[in-house]
Amino acid sequence: MKGTLLALLLVLCTFSLSAQNAPAYNPEHLKITWEVLQSGYENKLQFQSAFTFTNTGKTALPASGWKLYFNFHRRIDPKTIQDPFTIRHINGDLYQLSPAEGFKGLAPGASQLLKFVSSYVIVNMTDAPSGFYLVWNQAPEKGHSITQVDIKPAPAPDRSSGITLITPSDVYNQNKNIQHIPVDQLTKIFPTPARYQETKGSFTLTENTSIVSDAAFSKEANLLAESLAAFFNKKPAIATSGKGKVIRLQKKNGLEAEAYELQVTPQEITIAASTPAGIFYGCQSLKTMLPPAVPGNSSKAVAIQAVEVSDAPRFGHRAFMLDVARNFQQKEQVLKLLDVMALYKLNVLHFHLIDDEGWRLEIPSLPELTQVGARRGHTLDGTDHLQVSLGSGPDPSKAPGSGYYSREDFVQIIRYANDRHIRVIPEIETPGHARASIKAMDARYERLMAAGKAEEAKQYLLRDLQDKSTYRSVQNWNDNVIDVALPSTYAFMETVVDNIVAMYKEAGAPLNTIHFGGDEVPAGVWEKSPAVQSLIKSNTAVKNTDDLWYYYFGKLNSMLKSRGLSLYGWEEIGLRKTKVNGKTTYVPNPDFVKENFQVDVWNNLAGAEDLAYKLANAGYKVVLSNVTNMYFDLAYTKEYEEPGLYWGGFVDIDKPFYFIPFNYYKNAKEDNLGRPINPAVFKGKEQLSEKGKLNIVGLQAALWSEMVTTPKRMEYMLLPKLLGLAERAWATDPAWATEADTKKSEELYRQAWSQFTNIVGKRELPRLDHYAGGFNYRIPAPGAIVQNGAVTANLQLPGFTIRYTTDGSEPTAQSKVYTSPIAEKGTIKMKAFNSLGRGSRTVTVQHK
Repeated sequence: MKGTLLALLLVLCTFSLSAQNAPAYNPEHLKITWEVLQSGYENKLQFQSAFTFTNTGKTALPASGWKLYFNFHRRIDPKTIQDPFTIRHINGDLYQLSPAEGFKGLAPGASQLLKFVSSYVIVNMTDAPSGFYLVWNQAPEKGHSITQVDIKPAPAPDRSSGITLITPSDVYNQNKNIQHIPVDQLTKIFPTPARYQETKGSFTLTENTSIVSDAAFSKEANLLAESLAAFFNKKPAIATSGKGKVIRLQKKNGLEAEAYELQVTPQEITIAASTPAGIFYGCQSLKTMLPPAVPGNSSKAVAIQAVEVSDAPRFGHRAFMLDVARNFQQKEQVLKLLDVMALYKLNVLHFHLIDDEGWRLEIPSLPELTQVGARRGHTLDGTDHLQVSLGSGPDPSKAPGSGYYSREDFVQIIRYANDRHIRVIPEIETPGHARASIKAMDARYERLMAAGKAEEAKQYLLRDLQDKSTYRSVQNWNDNVIDVALPSTYAFMETVVDNIVAMYKEAGAPLNTIHFGGDEVPAGVWEKSPAVQSLIKSNTAVKNTDDLWYYYFGKLNSMLKSRGLSLYGWEEIGLRKTKVNGKTTYVPNPDFVKENFQVDVWNNLAGAEDLAYKLANAGYKVVLSNVTNMYFDLAYTKEYEEPGLYWGGFVDIDKPFYFIPFNYYKNAKEDNLGRPINPAVFKGKEQLSEKGKLNIVGLQAALWSEMVTTPKRMEYMLLPKLLGLAERAWATDPAWATEADTKKSEELYRQAWSQFTNIVGKRELPRLDHYAGGFNYRIPAPGAIVQNGAVTANLQLPGFTIRYTTDGSEPTAQSKVYTSPIAEKGTIKMKAFNSLGRGSRTVTVQHK
């Protein structure tokens, strides 16, 4: 007892001394302003920016004894940092700023400027640093968030960069060929059916309309009834037989797996299919025939246009990839995503659960994966959680940097998707992009070694502890690649795979493949690993570190095959490094062609324009995931206010819409900097063969989440782009895609684009105002031009209302409605609004 009291007194004394020595300065009083000073600095592909530190408190910021951390995805040139601070790169996108000897402290009200130079150009707000927090040297384990951060608008990129920002007049000219089409002349089903014919009359759907379904389609009948219940506030009765004005779900043999027939007459609605999936898609088509009104409205009857429809998808693999590793999305948001995917007949959720910045799936036998790998925050050694990344801040308890799906959550997601005929394909990113996995297993190793369990500690270790290799990944990590020479690596993979297989079994959902990533492994890895050198000596098939690639995926393939699964990955899993005319290049690897590998091909940038076609022609099953058209995390347009990355280009709803899967060279309009593309870049590129066409199994869009920190931002980047993907993945090859005459093709495209934009703006986005709780889709800003003495405006998506002011004030949902060119002079500001009063970004035109 005496010892306990003595220990308590020592703790209290230590706490008292610490409190006495604690700095009096409150970090909340430090304001940080960041601004770009010059783009194209020194006529190079770089920019100069500056921090201004301002003390808004009543006590001085000390001259020393602290460090400031922040995240910044641009590389800072350390030679450009001058007194009174230093900036040091930690790892990934994390930097540490410290006061140098020249810093004398910051008195109340005082400011201090720090200039520095960073790589590349700056186009939009996404380039700004984030996640600022301060750490006192005497309490290094605690980070204090800086809440006063001001990001100044950046000047336009220097013309030497070749990038010019888009203007309201540019947008106007892009929109000028879009024609308004009356709603009653629009196709009532989306995506566009293979055969659609409107007939005379309509069916009156009421709250008393019942569903008569074959027993094989009971699940689909129930889902349709739930949708109608949301519309009418009453769930329709479901029966296996009945007459009268009903919705009939019936089996018809001989149709393709996902095909359906839909007939609406004044007497009844009939949906026929050979499979539950076909019936489900027929039901989804019926749902898009409903008016885009508020569910649960006061209307007791809805007229459904009489139609005859025969429909089937163009591609069997219609996928969307969601990254929850970089920034986490809660289970409820994933279920909401599945709802909108199902509505538009997408049938694969590629679930990117694991990356450098997070492991998001509970594996009960390996608890460190989520205890350590699913949390980010300030850390001294990374043993309890991962370091701060992507502006996640110092607190490891906060989303979106931290979070994971429990086993029960994941089973629910799989089951929910399976009920809606969506396959969930989990991705275990390896061997690169694996820092979360590596650090979690390091923590397991340290825990068991401390307990004296050396053999158990090494069981799942993912790195060679003696490896002295040096490398730097594209995302600036130096410790994110699994050592594929270690037997423990394969023990880890087997345990994870077996856990995942068990979850699918519990959910009652099929699992045919697992995605193992395989992208962006940097040069330099494994070169100084003793485990690798030992493998090279003992295995004649492994002659160098390049051969480890084929060794690794060969072993993974064998492991998966023994479990009845196939291997899926990014394009690199199907490539072989070789020399062509003395230059290192990558060609399809013949060794794996017959192993049923499926590859997502994202890279169609300079030099790799034909990579997808090469792999398909070589025999690989290819999912087209072209970055220039299908990466939804890329900014919509070249405007500073538009969020999103842009390294691979700018992706608006038109990019997936005009994508031609079997000849995407034909409709390539922009390069990755958003400049008109020179068709000569495709000269000599490999064309897709007739055999290769059979290997294009589908399309996939991806939403990487480096900059997606909230559900609202997720929905903004997702929609309406997702509708372009849905149309191109489901609908038949459009006439403009195959028309050889350029002028005819362009005219056919303009007609199709007008039809599509009218459907999206007048039917589908109003539907998404309410569907599944409503979506925060992006509302495109108006285009505007001064001509003939007035300001003329237009919209990319007809159906929204343009409102404006002439006194420079921000337009609101109560501002004047634009109906004709504006003759008034002054600062004209415009916004497009939806029916709920939510607006677009503001457009400003000076009318003098």
